[in-house]
Amino acid sequence: MHFFRPFFLVLALFLNGCVSVSKQHVEPQEPAHTNPSVAKQQPSSPKPERTQTTPLQPHEYQDVWQRIRAQLAFAPSNHQAVQDRVDWYMSHPNYMDVISQRAAPFLHYVVKQVESRGLPIELALMPLIESDFDTSAYSHKHASGLWQLTPLIAKHYGVKISPWYDGRQDIVDATNAALDFLTYLHKRFDGNWYHAIAAYNTGEGRVAQAIKNNQRRGKSSDFFALSLPKQTRHYVPKLLAAAQLLREQEMVFPKITNRPAIAIRALQQGVILNTDKQWQALQTLNPGYTRFPALLDGPKHIVLPIEQAPQWQAYLAHLPAMPSSQWQQYTVQRGDSLSVIAKRHALSVAQLKTFNQLNSNHIRAGDTLLLPILADQQLDYTVRSGDSLWRIAKHFKVSISNIKKWNALSKDTLRVGDTLTLFLADR
Repeated sequence: MHFFRPFFLVLALFLNGCVSVSKQHVEPQEPAHTNPSVAKQQPSSPKPERTQTTPLQPHEYQDVWQRIRAQLAFAPSNHQAVQDRVDWYMSHPNYMDVISQRAAPFLHYVVKQVESRGLPIELALMPLIESDFDTSAYSHKHASGLWQLTPLIAKHYGVKISPWYDGRQDIVDATNAALDFLTYLHKRFDGNWYHAIAAYNTGEGRVAQAIKNNQRRGKSSDFFALSLPKQTRHYVPKLLAAAQLLREQEMVFPKITNRPAIAIRALQQGVILNTDKQWQALQTLNPGYTRFPALLDGPKHIVLPIEQAPQWQAYLAHLPAMPSSQWQQYTVQRGDSLSVIAKRHALSVAQLKTFNQLNSNHIRAGDTLLLPILADQQLDYTVRSGDSLWRIAKHFKVSISNIKKWNALSKDTLRVGDTLTLFLADR
């Protein structure tokens, strides 16, 4: 029976060759679809969630990250640049803790906007790549906000930027502009999402030229073959790596509850919030207003914590509209300085800086400052034993907030002998 041995040897070599072929690197084609359901994912190891006979609807997931995971559309990539970024994420296990904490108020909103447009859900991960979900992020190229919009792109898509408001840091205005821009780029690059995302980072002209150069030389025009700036060559792999970690559940993404965390409500007019405790709660959700507590010159909406939306709406409804008799906008003239302006309006330089959230004494002609209208009476009051901000405010019929602003106080504590400046109106 020894004559069977050569046959088995040949069969074993043949099967071994099949295994070797199956392990060869094959780079998937770049996604060219608009609807995330079009692309087919390669199967991975079975997960409990996938054993369900009826897939959950997006809103039925308990965690927003899992809602994203269930809709991932881009094919997995074995490219070394992607794997290098996967390794980086894995070596920084606390990174996603920070990301989830920052993203918690906004991720559900971003996901809903991406879904409503029928765009690949991977785009909801772009603020992670752009800004680490930091609403106040600012780059050396003057890009700002979660989506790192430049002034040129922002204004092209209708985002307002003024001395009082920067819509690039507003979740509503910035998300609309970013998704409008990405939709345009997707069409511009014939449905190739990798090219569109790269162009979002480095500009459409540079990506178009890189594609043209490769085509002229008979080379591949897929993203990984293009000659692009280093930052952009790493940009798409960062996004693909984050998606891979989420798809394969190789890294913990701390849970973000899959329900709205914010409410978008109409703001009929600009207002100035009148207590530090109250406006601080809104500042995180409305970073577009650059001169808190003044909500001036912004959009016709305000972002509120959803659990407290009714209370906030009632509070805002009772604030005086701007411009009001209490405030004015002043345009800095040539020769002005903070000390000159402060003296002219019966303020200290510290108070003027507090009103306008200024970090330095430098101002330029043409800048706009927020100033209180001159009061009917200015009073210097010396703090006595037993005094408190509440007692003084009640006696002179002014607010504690105003006393603190007039005197640039960061705390509620007073010392006997301190002098407070009060501005009183005739009654």
